[in-house]
Amino acid sequence: MTSTVPATLGTAEPLDDRVPSPAAPAADDALRRASDHLLGLQHPDGWWKGELETNVTMDAEDLLLRQFLGIRTPEQTAASATWIRSQQRPDGTWANFFGGPPDLSTTIEAYVALRLAGDPADATHLQKAVAFVRDSGGLEQSRVFTRIWLALFGLWPWERLPVLPPEIMFLPSWFPLNIYDFGCWARQTVVALTVVSAHRPVRPIPIDIDELRNPGPPATETASRSWWTWPGRFQRLDDLLHHYEKLPAKPFRTLALQKAEQWILDRQEADGSWGGIQPPWVYSLMALHLQGYPLDHPVMAAGLAGIDGFTIEDDNGRRVEACQSPVWDTGLAVIALADAGLAPGDPALRRAARWLTGEEVRVRGDWSVRRPKLAPGGWAFEFANDNYPDIDDTAEVALALRRTTEPDGGAVERAIAWVVGMQCADGGWAAFDVDNTQTLCAELPFCDFGELIDPPSADVTAHVVEWLASTGRAYSSARRGVEWLLDHQEIDGSWFGRWGANFLYGTGAVVPALVGAGIAPGHRAIRRAVGWLQDRQNSDGGWGEDLRSYDDPAGQGRGPSTASQTAWALLALLAAGERGEATGLGIEWLVAHQRPDGGWDEPWFTGTGFPGDFYINYHLYRIVFPIMALGRYVGAGPVTVGGGVDHG
Repeated sequence: MTSTVPATLGTAEPLDDRVPSPAAPAADDALRRASDHLLGLQHPDGWWKGELETNVTMDAEDLLLRQFLGIRTPEQTAASATWIRSQQRPDGTWANFFGGPPDLSTTIEAYVALRLAGDPADATHLQKAVAFVRDSGGLEQSRVFTRIWLALFGLWPWERLPVLPPEIMFLPSWFPLNIYDFGCWARQTVVALTVVSAHRPVRPIPIDIDELRNPGPPATETASRSWWTWPGRFQRLDDLLHHYEKLPAKPFRTLALQKAEQWILDRQEADGSWGGIQPPWVYSLMALHLQGYPLDHPVMAAGLAGIDGFTIEDDNGRRVEACQSPVWDTGLAVIALADAGLAPGDPALRRAARWLTGEEVRVRGDWSVRRPKLAPGGWAFEFANDNYPDIDDTAEVALALRRTTEPDGGAVERAIAWVVGMQCADGGWAAFDVDNTQTLCAELPFCDFGELIDPPSADVTAHVVEWLASTGRAYSSARRGVEWLLDHQEIDGSWFGRWGANFLYGTGAVVPALVGAGIAPGHRAIRRAVGWLQDRQNSDGGWGEDLRSYDDPAGQGRGPSTASQTAWALLALLAAGERGEATGLGIEWLVAHQRPDGGWDEPWFTGTGFPGDFYINYHLYRIVFPIMALGRYVGAGPVTVGGGVDHG
């Protein structure tokens, strides 16, 4: 819906009429213990990093990658299999998030990995998985990426997969469906997969999985669609590409493969990864290997060694993180501790600030394709990802640096210029790119999993608005961001959360940003958000939202109470000046559920990779966000943020 922005956005008045709650003394103690716990997790170099937990496809695909490259060891296999088995549910399935529904493709990949590890097909736990897969339509109904993995080992025919021609590399950046029309994570994956698809390798393994096939008659994976629809046109294009693949000579294939190979090489990060995330990383290693790179080549060796740095081994087995989030975690930790009352000159905050300043990205990445004249600046999510700094991390890091006395050497000013230059045409901000909104990408036959584009989102836009408002300067881009946020409020008063789960995350980010930008707590948009939050509060006093809310509107703001999501709701309520019953009950929930060590338990996933498909449990969320909420509640930190964005 559309809301009216005041002609002048003034400074929000501080909320001095705070009414103490019976929860306040307990909140003080909880805040102290939580802060001590968080400080104890800081690395001597100044950073924080919590585990980034996803699902077992990471571990299954790691074993399959090692099998493909011929480097799988019995020790790795046994440890990974232990972890995969531990995540299987009593019904024999695997899910994509804690408490989620069974996922067909995840279950198939886990099953194949366990068979590769030596689990017999007639084992009870695998028989349960087989029953689910067959009841769900078999291998034929799995996602394309799962069937690509199967094709690598002769378990699925390449001829029954969509074609990914490397000749896509020849499309200029202005042409529809060029690689820069894809979001950065999808772009890196697609380029690597074009190389793999062109080679169509088959490296047989000593198992078969016929028991997972649909017991019915053979069927095509995709029913014929009308030529008058984009899916129908792409289906026919795919038919033509299949004929092209059968030609004995492809005049531009070698050049296309060389172009893709160089593109991949140019984007390897200092830690050996590609994009700091699992999918393009493993596909890039396979692509380069198929192009003739031996395992001891420096590029391959660095890539394989880097995976070890993303691997966790403990009593539960061996698991691989899909990504790591030290910059993001450190920025949030600094803000949380500052909210808790740590002085700006505290040694812990200054160490963190020095480390963050050293992580500034000063080189051009893929974002410069759309913004060639824009100077670099900002921060990425990971330890090493200079090719893909992102707007969200940049805003949070800059907010964190403002809470310390450590000089930044001009990093924040460079970040402001970069982020302002990365604003999308409609006034919002996306995570990595500008105006990356080509929805046609999703109609391609191989694109049946995950978000492919990077449009503006409420949570990222809110973080930028909050940051720019905190500078006290009049940025016209911030005013446009406020307008975007007001225009994108949901009918029920909430905001959609792209990178966190979900409407609680979006609303928890937007309300503090709007109030910090000078929107009065009494503004209709703020009151509607408050009403929505109060309506979604659980009977136990907390808040929670199940990840199925991305698919089912009935689940918006509904789910078991969690520490991080309760904190998000409280941050919004406190920013709106709400210190009544709902806020008090939320604080009491946090206090009552705190562990003796000062942290909170949170098995639920509250982070989002791809809405509807891929989710994340950030293990630090359960600590940093409750500290922010408790700190702002007891008055150690600000209830409102910033100095407004008065623009002409």
